[in-house]
Amino acid sequence: MFNLSKKNLFTGIFLISFIALISAYFIEYIVGHQPCNLCVYERIPYFLAILIVLINYKYNKLEKYLILSLAIIFFIATILSLYHLGIEQGFIQESLLCNLEKGANIIDKDEILNQLQQKSISCKDVTFKIFGLSLTSYNILISLLITISAGKIYFNYDKN
Repeated sequence: MFNLSKKNLFTGIFLISFIALISAYFIEYIVGHQPCNLCVYERIPYFLAILIVLINYKYNKLEKYLILSLAIIFFIATILSLYHLGIEQGFIQESLLCNLEKGANIIDKDEILNQLQQKSISCKDVTFKIFGLSLTSYNILISLLITISAGKIYFNYDKN
């Protein structure tokens, strides 16, 4: 079976994270498909992964713990994406995460009117698909594969 090394894990996660973020911003700003709030939250693990990979290159002694942190981050990302897929498929009702804008910071009535005029994207609306699957579906697959890979390397860390 495929044997993934620690170096290849970090390089792969860096490339996957970089490509995922570039793709998300390309789809948002070039293609013009606005993301919902959960879509934006689903980008956070990729930013954290890039940061962790860069930290690993500087502080290699922390490698085992950084691998564990990557596994945990992408496990949480998998759960978040499954939650989002549940909303897209109608199994779960939209929560406040889907409707949060700047509600707590609005003081002026003009700001309230301005926000009401803006078109907000619902978490249940899939605005972009590739080969019939939403980006959330791809995010589940990517996050799950990274979680399994990082977990496997973490639990076998001392054997190598």
